[in-house]
Amino acid sequence: MNQAASDPTVQPVPSSVTEQVDAADVTLSNPKDAVLSLGSNLGNRMETLQGAIDALEDTPGLRVKAVSPVYETEPWGVEPGSQPSYFNAVVVIRTTLPPSSLLERGQAIEEAFHRVREEHWGPRTIDVDIVAYANVVSDDPVLTLPHPRAHQRAFVLAPWHDVDPEAQLPGRGAVAEILADVGVSGVQPRADLELRLPE
Repeated sequence: MNQAASDPTVQPVPSSVTEQVDAADVTLSNPKDAVLSLGSNLGNRMETLQGAIDALEDTPGLRVKAVSPVYETEPWGVEPGSQPSYFNAVVVIRTTLPPSSLLERGQAIEEAFHRVREEHWGPRTIDVDIVAYANVVSDDPVLTLPHPRAHQRAFVLAPWHDVDPEAQLPGRGAVAEILADVGVSGVQPRADLELRLPE
């Protein structure tokens, strides 16, 4: 008799076990959906936005589920023409990270792309904002959820609506209705540009 055949250590792993392991590897435990807004108006804006998306996907406990179309937007809160225009996009993620850790990761990505915080509303290589995290409503000054100005910003609402027409802004209502009230003046879709979902 072949000894190896009766040795349990060399038995093939049942396919059901393999499937469970594979599923555990790609499925996050008790994940939450979150929405992030990305913006860039310095350097190679598309390359920077894609780099930020790829960096998010490389984060343990985080998966990028959807990437919006790109919008070109006049800078917010500054004199018209005083800064380059922004490329903006929204990313929907699923994550097991708590909001505080997600904030730290966003700031680390900003730092990696040399984001400089010298002036309020200043130009930046990359801006990573948490727009919403599950249905959390919090007035924590370190991380207010949802983002306190998301309901005023077409450059957040328009791409978010593109990737999730049924989206709800916690405490504010349907994104579609808020966007209809805000309007899309100054926010131009760039159909010629495309960000890719990480593989």
